[in-house]
Amino acid sequence: MGNTLQEHLHKVKAGQRSFENCFQSVARMILDDEFERVTVNGKTTYDFKLFRKGKKHIIGMYDEINSFVSYVKDASEGGSSKEMAFVLVGEPGNGKTFFVDFLCNKYREFLMPEKNGKFTFRFKNMDQLGNYGQIKTIESQTYEDPMVLAMNLLPDAGQTRKYLSSEIGFSDAQLEKIYEDYRPLGASSGYIWYEIMEQTGGDLKDMLSRVEVVPVPLVESLGTITGKYPAKDKITSSSVDLIGEESIQRMLHISDPNNPYRYDLRRGALARVAGGGIHFCDEIYKNKKDLIQVYLGVIQNRQIELDGYKWPIDTLIIATSNNSEFYQFLSEKEEAPIVDRCRICYVSHNTNYRLQQELTAYAIGSETKTTLDKEKLHQDPNLNYAASAAVVLSRLPRSEKLTPVETMKLAAGEVAGEKSIKTLSEVIDTLNQHPEVTKRFGQKGLGQRNLGRAVQLMVESSETNEGQCMFAHDCFKSLERVILDYVPEAGDRSKYLEDLKTAKTLYRERIMTEMFNAYMDEPLAIRKDVLNYVNMIIGIDADNLGADMMWKYKDPQTGELRAIKIDDRFINSVEKQLGLETAEQRETFRTSVRKIYGQKISVDPNYDFMDNLELVKAVTDVRLKSDIAGAGSLVGALANRSNEENQKLYNRIVDTMLHKLGYCRTCAEKTIEYFCTQEDEV
Repeated sequence: MGNTLQEHLHKVKAGQRSFENCFQSVARMILDDEFERVTVNGKTTYDFKLFRKGKKHIIGMYDEINSFVSYVKDASEGGSSKEMAFVLVGEPGNGKTFFVDFLCNKYREFLMPEKNGKFTFRFKNMDQLGNYGQIKTIESQTYEDPMVLAMNLLPDAGQTRKYLSSEIGFSDAQLEKIYEDYRPLGASSGYIWYEIMEQTGGDLKDMLSRVEVVPVPLVESLGTITGKYPAKDKITSSSVDLIGEESIQRMLHISDPNNPYRYDLRRGALARVAGGGIHFCDEIYKNKKDLIQVYLGVIQNRQIELDGYKWPIDTLIIATSNNSEFYQFLSEKEEAPIVDRCRICYVSHNTNYRLQQELTAYAIGSETKTTLDKEKLHQDPNLNYAASAAVVLSRLPRSEKLTPVETMKLAAGEVAGEKSIKTLSEVIDTLNQHPEVTKRFGQKGLGQRNLGRAVQLMVESSETNEGQCMFAHDCFKSLERVILDYVPEAGDRSKYLEDLKTAKTLYRERIMTEMFNAYMDEPLAIRKDVLNYVNMIIGIDADNLGADMMWKYKDPQTGELRAIKIDDRFINSVEKQLGLETAEQRETFRTSVRKIYGQKISVDPNYDFMDNLELVKAVTDVRLKSDIAGAGSLVGALANRSNEENQKLYNRIVDTMLHKLGYCRTCAEKTIEYFCTQEDEV
């Protein structure tokens, strides 16, 4: 371990250690990892893979991550962003704090190898100077980089550069790059260094023998490298919490009233992250005015000031705020300078229900849940879908151009009948012009915390504990309770309750499909029938179609040749179920399906049309009616189990649900019971 300044300088020169500011480190951490172009809501953006790694990683937040990367990159290249703080503003429970905590964890991991690590210096044998009492070693209060000391080695800057060039061997190009990030020593380090210089008579060798280079500790609980300052109430908070104050202990040792080392900066949160760290201020605008004024000075000048003494800091400042606090702060015009020094990023809720399923899995929890009797608690296979659809629908603003379900499907990159992603893009652009942020796309709705509360309510209910299963339909009751208890505005409440009704209809359609799969004794039965319909309408006009109506086609998934018999009755029944009465309507629909097939299959050979809910519902209804006409209907057969044949059918379906579809006895029986009722019927 090279712990002298000369050894450190040689390692920097050889590329074994690095000298870069916090913005450059964070930018390198993100951009050195993989990233790719993705399309979100009809617009091309970038997906940075660093944020998608780990057991509990960030889901979605594409625009917010892109804004942050752009901010850091600009600051690392010396742009205006380096004099700003990055502030995430949004509703509670939409992932602001999670994003910052995740970034901080990744940053600490990134700094662990020596090449990326942050180093600082301490002065040894201080008791020999005679002015420091029993204090033997003094570490840089703001974890200054040893290269900062190297650039301030001698009073004459020319002599310092000459030393670095001739003694260490830095080239002119290397020195030029190093000096781009020049900053003076902090008040205490500078004062001590000049005292050492005086005592040694300017003997550089003797001076350097008193310097020891040490790594900056990466222990999260110490608040070094990544530190958090949560907003406190107005009585207990003080600028001391941020920048420190005079230390009585040190004053007992130091008699010189001009010595800035009398101030203990490490008492404040900023000095501990001043050596290339990340400072996270939670709910920044909740702080009292004088504390925000301290932030203004720190953000703009990037230095800690105490009674005229200055300590330059190298810190990335990230803050969060909820909408109401931010608007209240904006309304006070005299506070404009602090907002002017902030890069505001409005954080929206996740509006992609497929991505929400991963977030819902976070809310449900990865640990195996148990009942109050310590029995294993089963999870209905439809629970995640039902909860995800419900919360996502609450986040989608109403629009005249799109229905809530169409908006939900397009936002997830799925097919929504005749409506295209371009329509959604236009709706989002129009909404995002609104001066009030909460009226913009995805800015208002049930957040992750509300979803967590709903899961808690489900788990604590007696039905869940007695049945040892989290039944999907129960999540609607829990969400309704959360809406009534935790949503203060009447307008929002009524909208969310309407969205809950829509989610229930989607759940019913899913149950119809599940029951058909169970009836057919095959998990993907309905998927096969949907693809059969698609292949039939593609092959119906084929030139090589024989009199036997057999058509051969190449399966895009396996590349194998397959044959299918085109069944006119099946095609007509599906289209009748879709409400297509005339030949023109049928042909228009078939053309749209063929177009989707051409666009999707070339990109994703596994595309299966299961996101086309109208088509899936129509195929399900046709098969349910045709396959069990003898029993009247599947609902009738399952509801009336008085005869042996119906009881056998019920037992077979339950058996399939238990062994092939992931249900337990409780949710299988409850799902069949729900299927047999008219509740939430579309």
